[in-house]
Amino acid sequence: MASEDVKRTESAAVSTIVNLAEEAREGVKAPSYAFKSICKSLFAGGVAGGVSRTAVAPLERMKILLQVQNPHSIKYSGTVQGLKYIWRTEGLRGLFKGNGTNCARIVPNSAVKFFSYEQASKGILYMYRQRTGNENAQLTPLLRLGAGATAGIIAMSATYPMDMVRGRLTVQTANSPYQYRGIAHALSTVLREEGPRALYRGWLPSVIGVVPYVGLNFAVYESLKDWLLKDNPFGLVENNDLTIVTRLTCGAIAGTVGQTIAYPLDVIRRRMQMVGWKDASAVVTGEGRSKASLEYTGMMDAFRKTVRHEGFGALYKGLVPNSVKVVPSIAIAFVTYEMVKEVLGVEFRISD
Repeated sequence: MASEDVKRTESAAVSTIVNLAEEAREGVKAPSYAFKSICKSLFAGGVAGGVSRTAVAPLERMKILLQVQNPHSIKYSGTVQGLKYIWRTEGLRGLFKGNGTNCARIVPNSAVKFFSYEQASKGILYMYRQRTGNENAQLTPLLRLGAGATAGIIAMSATYPMDMVRGRLTVQTANSPYQYRGIAHALSTVLREEGPRALYRGWLPSVIGVVPYVGLNFAVYESLKDWLLKDNPFGLVENNDLTIVTRLTCGAIAGTVGQTIAYPLDVIRRRMQMVGWKDASAVVTGEGRSKASLEYTGMMDAFRKTVRHEGFGALYKGLVPNSVKVVPSIAIAFVTYEMVKEVLGVEFRISD
């Protein structure tokens, strides 16, 4: 009997040790898996941002030049004329000027934005299910808007200095007094001449603008996809999924809605970013003639002066190239993100 008790005790001890070893091994695997999943998600978001922004770089530059040019010395009368002028005076490189800085900003911005949206969606959905007591509840369009707005604020704040110097690099033209030679030179010059606060000049209208812009992008895109998948009103569902063309269309609609509502804040942000730059007036006029004051005391002052001196329409300067740009850009970003995550073997249904 004693011998059998000893054997049973030894067997129980061995079993306990084996179980503990298994649990320890699983505990090691979990963080490793989670880390890989996070890296894949960030990588997919970064690729999506870089591909989508490079595809529309000429239109992005044209939009910014139209936003900040001096109304008393009009150089760019429209999108097509402006693009032709840049091609004639600066060549192909001129069309993509500032894109390196833009990608250096948009890649981490997009990575953080998509990842933040995933995490915010999961957190909001968890709290929503706890509050309603319904474990099968799904995100509503309003909750998606909140998750998108959260993601936009986090991503914008994390990469804003890069956006600020990108704006200044982009508006430099062939006839402008070149002050900045590149990203690093622009950052160091702004820090030295204007102080660290200058790197966040225009941050407030940017954050206010990013709430409806990014929030609506995600909310409209995800809601459209869910509606089409569940109801299939136009017969667009194939093999329980949407085609790439359908997803691109959803992204285009989402981008158009978001950018139209938030666009005036984008104009004010660009103008505030020019404040404090001693050659800004020369840059926005192109030739340095008819320099106009670029001093604003804050966001509301920038709104008042822009509307008073140039009219309400000035808040939508550059909207045409931006509209043409945003339709493919947002669409490409969403679809690229989902396709890269599919290739990497990561579940991309971020609304579940």
